[in-house]
Formats: sequence, C-alpha cells, structure tokens
Amino acid sequence: MKKLVLTMVLVLLCTSGIVSAQDGELHGTIDATYVSRYIWRGYDAYANNHSAIQPSVDLDFFGTGFGLNVWMSRANGSGFENSEWLIYTPYYKGALFVDEVYATYFKIGYSYFSYPDEPKRGSGPTGAAGAAQEVFGAFQWPNLLPGGIVPSYAMFAYWPSESKAANHNNGGWAHVFGLSKDIILPAILDSMPEQVIHLGVHAVYNDSVGPAGSNADHDWSHATFSISTDFDLGNGLKLVPGFNYQSSWDDSINTSDEYWTSLSLSYSF
Repeated sequence: MKKLVLTMVLVLLCTSGIVSAQDGELHGTIDATYVSRYIWRGYDAYANNHSAIQPSVDLDFFGTGFGLNVWMSRANGSGFENSEWLIYTPYYKGALFVDEVYATYFKIGYSYFSYPDEPKRGSGPTGAAGAAQEVFGAFQWPNLLPGGIVPSYAMFAYWPSESKAANHNNGGWAHVFGLSKDIILPAILDSMPEQVIHLGVHAVYNDSVGPAGSNADHDWSHATFSISTDFDLGNGLKLVPGFNYQSSWDDSINTSDEYWTSLSLSYSF
C-alpha cells in the first residue's frame, strides 16, 4: 500500500510538472539512473556490490529558487526490499555577487530519508531501521580559480528520525571539499553540440555520519574521482554516462577502494 501511494505521488508530480511547463510556469527534470553499485557517503549501500536503478523527479518552482527533489534507489536483486531508499528534499538555490571574482552559487535544503517497505523496526541498508533526516548547504565559486577549475564545499548535518531506532548513534556532520573542471571537445557528430567532459574530485571528512549499525570514525574517510559527459538527444532528452573511483582511507567507512559506472537518461521540461 505504501509503495502504491508513493508511486502515485511521483506520477502526479511528473504529470503536473509537464502540464505546468506548457504554460511556462514550472520546470524540472525527470531522471532514471543505473549505477553498477551504490556508494553512499563512502559506504557500500548494498551487500555484494549489487547494482541499482535510481529514478528521480526534480521540480523548479517558477524560477523562485525553491525546488523539490524526490529520489529513489532500488537494488537490482532479490532480498533488498527493506533497503529501498526514498528521499524527499525541498531546497532553495541562488547566487550572490555574480559579477565578482568571489561569485558564490549556493543550494540549501532539508532531506528526509525513508525506507517505505521496511517495518518500523525493520531492515535499513545494514540490517536495522534507517529512517533519518539532514540539513545541508552546498557552495560553488566558479570565478575564484584560473583555468576553469571550480572549488566547492558542502556540509551535511545528519540525524536519525527516531531516538530509539537502531541508527540512533549514527548522526553527525559530513564535510565535502571538491574541485571540478569541464573540458570542451569538438562535437562527435555535426548535428550535435560540442562535447563537454566533466571532471571532479571530492574529499570527505566524516564526523560520525553513517547508516544504521555503522561506527564511523571522526576522520578523513575517502576521496572520489569522477568523469562524465552529456549527449544531448534533443527535445529535452539527455544521456549521461559516467565513471567513478573511490579511494577509501578509513576502514570504519569502507575497507576497500571502490569503482562504479553510471548511465543516466533525463528529460527536462
């Protein structure tokens, strides 16, 4: 029943978004992403490196800066029904000092992490109830460094939704420091725009954030290196393949390095 209600909500959000966009009032993106394994904040979210499908809907409310993202992750394998993630994120984004060297682009918001198929004391990603919440702020400075290198910083304050849940000791802060750069290449086909390669590296300091049952140290936990590119298919459709590599530094987060591929198909309206 819960899954049916949530699916209906997602369909209504998508439908209302498409209808409103025709009037020039509401914009957004519908996305479906395949990942060869799901790594969350450095943790391997599904045992035995299972792949996952991760659909999402992101709505931009009339150009006000306010938006809503609804995101889901489901493992491509049996036995993970209680580990189906569903995350709701209302947010606000904007920019300050846009004509200055210190131009700042920001996004602040709140996320609620739910597991709709698990019992109240059921199984989260590590075998215990995992519903949680967080507030976050993410910042970019596109004009600060030469050569098109963009520094970024994001902070997350994460806490369990229930004080007596199995994940009650897994709240804390996470800090993510990043650098990104776009490399522009000639178009692969004459009918397509120039090809842009997105490069990124992000280092994470984990201050006790983790899924239920984890015992994270207060330390630098890992760094992630990523590369992706966009293929514009026209009419709002975009195909985005990507590759990611994680260098794991703290055994309390992950005992091995990780790598995974991703493939996204999105529609913007």
